[in-house]
Amino acid sequence: MKIEQIYTGCLAQGAYYIESEGEVAIVDPLREVEPYIKRAKEDGATIKYIFETHFHADFVSGHVTLSKETGAPIVYGPLANPSFDAIIATDGQEFKLGKLTIEVLHTPGHTMESTTYLLKDEAGEDHAIFSGDTLFLGDVGRPDLAQKAADMTQEELAGTLFDSLRNKIMPLADEIIVYPAHGAGSACGKNMMKETVDTLGNQKKMNYALRANMTREEFINEVTDGLLPPPQYFPLNVKMNKEGYEDIDVVLERGTQALSPEAFEAVANDTGAVVLDVRHQQDFAEGHVPRSIFIGLGGSFAPWVGALIADVKQPILLITPEGKEEETITRLSRVGFDGTLGYLKGGVAAWKAAGKDLDTVKSINADTFKKELEAKIPVFDVRKETEFSAEHVEDAHLTPLDFLNDHLAEFPSDETFYIHCAGGYRSMIAASILKSRGIHNLVDIAGGFKAIKEAGIPVTDFVCPTTLK
Repeated sequence: MKIEQIYTGCLAQGAYYIESEGEVAIVDPLREVEPYIKRAKEDGATIKYIFETHFHADFVSGHVTLSKETGAPIVYGPLANPSFDAIIATDGQEFKLGKLTIEVLHTPGHTMESTTYLLKDEAGEDHAIFSGDTLFLGDVGRPDLAQKAADMTQEELAGTLFDSLRNKIMPLADEIIVYPAHGAGSACGKNMMKETVDTLGNQKKMNYALRANMTREEFINEVTDGLLPPPQYFPLNVKMNKEGYEDIDVVLERGTQALSPEAFEAVANDTGAVVLDVRHQQDFAEGHVPRSIFIGLGGSFAPWVGALIADVKQPILLITPEGKEEETITRLSRVGFDGTLGYLKGGVAAWKAAGKDLDTVKSINADTFKKELEAKIPVFDVRKETEFSAEHVEDAHLTPLDFLNDHLAEFPSDETFYIHCAGGYRSMIAASILKSRGIHNLVDIAGGFKAIKEAGIPVTDFVCPTTLK
């Protein structure tokens, strides 16, 4: 028996490769499927099943392409209704994989088709669960994403999830291994642990949602408390996972068109494409194509693209570090953004050599910021509310990056203001968005809140988020 977790940090997502006696099952594969096919060939094995725990909202799964490439059937749990051929398993149905058995445990609540797969070893003993978004480490899946599809309230879905956990998961033995679909950083839950594998017994001790004496009402209240609105791309990814999508090879062929500065500019003007610059934030600050948006590959790239570019069908033109074009297009496709039309050949250097204008972002270090505090220049903090609540610069205004478009009217139009995040990545994204909307009177604080604290600048804990009116 071989189990491998294939974890993708940018998405905080875990796919799984299970092999026994030359037969392989893949659970919740990423969209680019060649690594799974290659791994099976190296093992001299055949991919027999593709198990999907539910219709994912935060990424486009590779199930359709992998099935097409290998002939392996896609398996969903009860109540799934995909537009393509799939096995819709019944609760308790078993699938043989070499000497192993995979049992279907229907665990609705996150979504109504959500299913946990129980792996039994060669001796028929329960060994592990692949819990999808039903059970995370330290948390459970949010119950608000499937309200419309299920014609249920988030409270009703939460109650259904409570029943699934109590009736299907918690009765299992403590030594069973839990392999979740996501870890810390995913928007599919609230309080996930940084670990990506644990035992069920430890989760019964550590996970608030598995408290032995927890009532149904307490569970519903705690699971639904503090849920932020989901990213706008979530429903679009569900639709793609449910109905199908283009092969990634087609997306890559279209996106890897090398464009001269003149052609790049013409395509941008003709299509209304977003110019997406994925270089390091410092490179962007020093010189970028005017009105381009920065979302660097070095951070949580794909989730931020999904959160901030509203339409997955939006045409995109890329400015990348040399050699990073294909990686960028692949990572965009993981969250359903298939509309890349090409990239700027030669990058910003070629743009400048063609005599075209560059824009910059003014950035200062924390020590300079400290000296300028007495001027009472407005400070805008684009971190999350929980980060702001813990500590923030005195009199700072909270404008979280996730919802920056809702705060545009709060930024001064005729006076300088400072902007910062935790380390500099998110504030540069915010700066690029503001500048693309004609707001240029901003100064980025390099190094963010970490540098601010290290410089000894006064900070305060939570009183109440303030915004300019």
